[in-house]
Amino acid sequence: MTPAPSMLHLLKTRKSPKLFDLTSPGPNAAELDAMLAIASRVPDHGKLAPWRFIIFEGAGRERAGDAIAALFLKDHPDADADRVAIEQTRLTRAPVVVAVVSKAGAHVKIPEWEQTLSAAAACTLLVVAAHAHGYAATWLTEWYAYDSRARAALGLEEHERITGFVHIGTLARPQEDRPRPALADIVTRY
Repeated sequence: MTPAPSMLHLLKTRKSPKLFDLTSPGPNAAELDAMLAIASRVPDHGKLAPWRFIIFEGAGRERAGDAIAALFLKDHPDADADRVAIEQTRLTRAPVVVAVVSKAGAHVKIPEWEQTLSAAAACTLLVVAAHAHGYAATWLTEWYAYDSRARAALGLEEHERITGFVHIGTLARPQEDRPRPALADIVTRY
């Protein structure tokens, strides 16, 4: 089998930058559509498409931040203005943020866990697709991904869950690679 050198290089060089090292420009509409089309090519037993995408860009990022900050302030009424500002800017730190939403549910043949893993695979392919397009991406979940009120405020149905927020932009500075586990520590043969 002959490997594809450019693809191997892409996979070997992808890394998640620090969120504060993402800046403009972000992907344009056509690039983002191409990335989402790639992200939707994940293993999907039963062709259920048990995930969907919510794009936060422009003023939508700020509106989402207002909703997140309001919920935070409701739970932490004594929080100072700086702390509330952190919550308000959660989705404005990169030019584009894509929420990958799991729609996993009961199915006669396909376990819910398998559907959830398909949504996680969509996050993975999205960060790889961003890298292939020359951007950097970081996949995060924060407290608001797990808060039912925040999920509702961001447009999710009650049964839906956020698999991750993929923040996409241009690197502001080069990133150092983090140590990776030694294969001897993570691989066994049966």
